[in-house]
Amino acid sequence: MAKILVTGAGGQLGQEIKTLSSQYPQFDFIFADRSELPIDNAELVYAFIQKTQADVCINCAAYTAVDKAESDQDSAYRINGDGPGYLALACRDIGARLIHVSTDYVFDGTSATPLTEDDPTGPINVYGDSKLKGEQQALINYYDGTVIIRTSWVYSEFGNNFVKTMMRLMNERPSINVVDDQIGSPTYAADLAAAILTIVTADSFVPGIYHYSNEGEISWYDFALAIRQHIGSTCTVNPIPSSGFPTPAKRPHYSLLDKSLIKETYNLTIPDWQSSLKTCISRLRP
Repeated sequence: MAKILVTGAGGQLGQEIKTLSSQYPQFDFIFADRSELPIDNAELVYAFIQKTQADVCINCAAYTAVDKAESDQDSAYRINGDGPGYLALACRDIGARLIHVSTDYVFDGTSATPLTEDDPTGPINVYGDSKLKGEQQALINYYDGTVIIRTSWVYSEFGNNFVKTMMRLMNERPSINVVDDQIGSPTYAADLAAAILTIVTADSFVPGIYHYSNEGEISWYDFALAIRQHIGSTCTVNPIPSSGFPTPAKRPHYSLLDKSLIKETYNLTIPDWQSSLKTCISRLRP
């Protein structure tokens, strides 16, 4: 029975993969959170991979506090930059495949058309730069067996995310402000988890960099309006520019991902953001 190691198992994506794992009885899943496997500890990573002898490692572990990363750079670069490199070296040593999750924040946000895997990177914050370093480390150390998936605006029933925050604020306040000049597409972590497991079970494992998010093009303001509609809130949602909501870390203004390559390579059908949002909210409010 093939073994699949999932790092960062306590995060949104890790928990969604855990939820789906029962549909894949042909695999022996090993779920490791940060307390069990801190990926920024090279010795522990090597020992853990050697012990488990996993056939596939899905790296969901990451430092995701975008604003905090600006002041906690050491942690961000250790976890997001060095960690994937350690995993790649350990996987290469035993011949395991590595699937590593990255981000749209590796781009500078100045594009006017959906971003392809070949477009030049240029992070504008520490989080994005640390994730780009992780991509580079993984590819350098284990290129022949690495799939990197860049994703964006991740949300789910688990953890902290935009959808759950909006639902809470709309219940607590008569009005909220949401930026309307950052464009992209949300990603329901359950959909990404399903896509990753489709890659794991594909007839052919094709290494490289891929983009994945739900279909559609919206702003955070559009996203908030849709959330309000689904929960039947009367909260007023006001559109504001990014300049009206300053944050320690700059955000890319445009980070819509072109998903053509992953759809063609792995024969994926990607749900639109509206249907996935409806599914997630129905699970949050049964």
